[in-house]
Amino acid sequence: MTAPHTSPLAPSATAPTDDRTLVRAVLALGVGGFSIGTGEFVIMGLLPEVARDIGVSIPQAGHVISAYALGVVVGAPVLAVLCAHWGRRALLMALMAVYALGNFASALAPGYGLLTAMRLFTGLPHGTYFGVAALVAAALAPPGRRARAVGWVMLGLTTATLVGVPIAAALGEAFGWRAAFVFVGLIAVAAVVMVRLWVPAMPASHGASPLRELGALARKQVWFTLGIGAIGFGGMFAVFSYIKPTLLEVAGMPPVLMPFVLSLFGLGMVAGNLVGSRMADKALMPAIGKVLLWSIVVMALFVPAAHHPASAALATFLLGTVVAIGPALQIRLMDVAGDAQTLAAALNHSAFNAANALGAWLGGVAISAGMGWTSTGWVGVVLGLGGVAIFAWSWSSEKGTAARASVAA
Repeated sequence: MTAPHTSPLAPSATAPTDDRTLVRAVLALGVGGFSIGTGEFVIMGLLPEVARDIGVSIPQAGHVISAYALGVVVGAPVLAVLCAHWGRRALLMALMAVYALGNFASALAPGYGLLTAMRLFTGLPHGTYFGVAALVAAALAPPGRRARAVGWVMLGLTTATLVGVPIAAALGEAFGWRAAFVFVGLIAVAAVVMVRLWVPAMPASHGASPLRELGALARKQVWFTLGIGAIGFGGMFAVFSYIKPTLLEVAGMPPVLMPFVLSLFGLGMVAGNLVGSRMADKALMPAIGKVLLWSIVVMALFVPAAHHPASAALATFLLGTVVAIGPALQIRLMDVAGDAQTLAAALNHSAFNAANALGAWLGGVAISAGMGWTSTGWVGVVLGLGGVAIFAWSWSSEKGTAARASVAA
């Protein structure tokens, strides 16, 4: 029998842990996630304006998106390790301050080179913020509600695709793309203030150090979980990266309906996040397996559904629900990382960005090979099967380890 999970993080002795404290804390943390989500995705809809203003082609302007993703992948492990001994609230405030600074600097960047550098800089705190925010939310939550608390924090990210991105894009079109980044920076500043006021002070776990955090990389189950995210979650990105041309060319959807259909994707993300976190609280590993199987079904259904506007719109909503795996994988990493939770939790978002890169690349390979726009759905099926295989390997390995420990005892 395994001991029940206890988080090495705990609120300060004077901080109340009632429902009001939890709600205010996750609201503050969610606003930070809302800022990050808006800043990450808004530029995708403003690329033509960015390219024209800084004097480069649209594909070249797209490199600033890649620079941000690179910042996330690099920044998550580096900052998690270097800041392991920081108090949690102070670290969250510092990360959001850096994010605000990066967005303000992006708005002031005079040319392509500096803008690219600033987007890379802005991406650095992304993964560590969500990782530490998840640890704090889980530590504040009562037993049986850890995944829901993490889901509420991640709701800020998913809501950004539904609310934040359209508002920022409208500001960018009305006042220039730089206004969108100013808007994101102001939300980040508000998040700093809210975290300071509403998140209880939490010290780093006892004995925290960069060396101990690196110990997470020696744990097999950490790598299994990261692999599930990087492979199994890639299918959503394979399809969504090419959703607009698919809807226009295959479904014959009028361009005027595109904002509405893309908002359905955001609604699907919100629904998936809420349902997935509840599933994870009830039974963590079964929840991960069920969402992976659901993702395979969704990707397979997308292929025939993409040929008609109504079914394509429904399929786009269902595609967003695959994000249900996010809270479950976050909690799983926290459970298997032992006393190196900061690095493991931050790496979850590095894995998601790896899924983004892998899915988009493989989807592009299939389309370039002449397999058609809907071939991205089959790419998603293959990636989902890969995620299921890693999940099965992980669960089998864990049961084997438990059985050997039982025999030895």
